[in-house]
Amino acid sequence: MRTILNIIWLVLCGIWMSIAYVVAGLICFVLFFLIVTIPLGIAAFRIAGYVLWPFGRTIEPRADAGVGSLIGNIIWIVLFGWELALAHLVTGILLCVTIIGIPLGLANFKIIPISLFPLGVRIVPTSAPFASARYT
Repeated sequence: MRTILNIIWLVLCGIWMSIAYVVAGLICFVLFFLIVTIPLGIAAFRIAGYVLWPFGRTIEPRADAGVGSLIGNIIWIVLFGWELALAHLVTGILLCVTIIGIPLGLANFKIIPISLFPLGVRIVPTSAPFASARYT
């Protein structure tokens, strides 16, 4: 079932949202060219992979996240986070209009927290023994 949902997801919104994260990552690397934005670019590429194939994986907070993650997340929200979260919200609402799109819309809503706060979390398979049930 995960594979079928991932394929439908890939066609309807996965590719487009993944491209948006890759563009955000490239802008962090190339355009801003600041040491501060390099971790944001890496996080954007990590999320792009997650957004491309989300079913079967979940988000888990990292225990070692500190003040640097908080500062980076604030910078991310100002630069790209709110636009990407809004795109996930709009896409999720549009997908929830149809019955077959409801699981895809819910997946979009599940991705909103990581699109706002990409630092301080990690992406793990849902079958992992320590995957947090709060984010599934």
